[in-house]
Amino acid sequence: MAFTRAPGKHRRPSRMQRGTARAAGVAALAGTGVVGSLAAPALAAEPAAAQTGLTPVVTLGDAVADRIDAQAAAQHEAAREAAEAAARKAAEEAAREKAAEEAEKARAEKERAAREAERKRLNTFVSPIPGSYVSTGYKSGGAVWSSGSHTGVDFHAATGTPVQSVGMGTVVEAGWGGAYGNQVVIRMNDGTYTQYGHLSSIAVSPGQQVAAGQQIGVSGATGNVTGAHLHFEARSGADYGSDLDPVAYLRAHGVNL
Repeated sequence: MAFTRAPGKHRRPSRMQRGTARAAGVAALAGTGVVGSLAAPALAAEPAAAQTGLTPVVTLGDAVADRIDAQAAAQHEAAREAAEAAARKAAEEAAREKAAEEAEKARAEKERAAREAERKRLNTFVSPIPGSYVSTGYKSGGAVWSSGSHTGVDFHAATGTPVQSVGMGTVVEAGWGGAYGNQVVIRMNDGTYTQYGHLSSIAVSPGQQVAAGQQIGVSGATGNVTGAHLHFEARSGADYGSDLDPVAYLRAHGVNL
């Protein structure tokens, strides 16, 4: 008697049917991009005899998803590290630029301060005898002066009192000056001249550079005098007769008398 398989919904699919279903599932996933280059190795690893239905395809989908997640995480980490490196580089460059700007600013300020100090040094004037006073004024009349009037001023000073240059300049005369006795004449940096007469001794030589406040000799009573004092003149030029008011000259250069 022949046995006939009864039809029913729980009948086991044949081997051909199972293979066809798996192929259809893989093809569907491949068409949507879920299964790519990794599909072949994953399918090759499938134990054909132990699984049924779409189980291999689901397993394959999980493996692909894990690998995609790992790749995305690696790419995210690489991007983060690149961003951090770029930020560090930008910060280092900004720090270098700031340091260079500060160094340039400090250099410029140092140069400005040096120029200002030099300008101040060149333009500084002092009294020829600190603490002294004018005992005979400019243009005072009398027979004692060959020109009929005083061409300078006299500063009160006992013999041996230090006499200093009123400003920066170059000594053009240092020696005997006739009626002026021992004298020093200095060409100032601004082109004017100053004269110091009746000195008892001289401490500089022609051609020597002198600064404001530098001692050039000591006062005395040499030449045509009636007593010890310092005769001081200011001139617009080197020649006699180009005299200026010495007090006005010194005050114009910031010296209070």
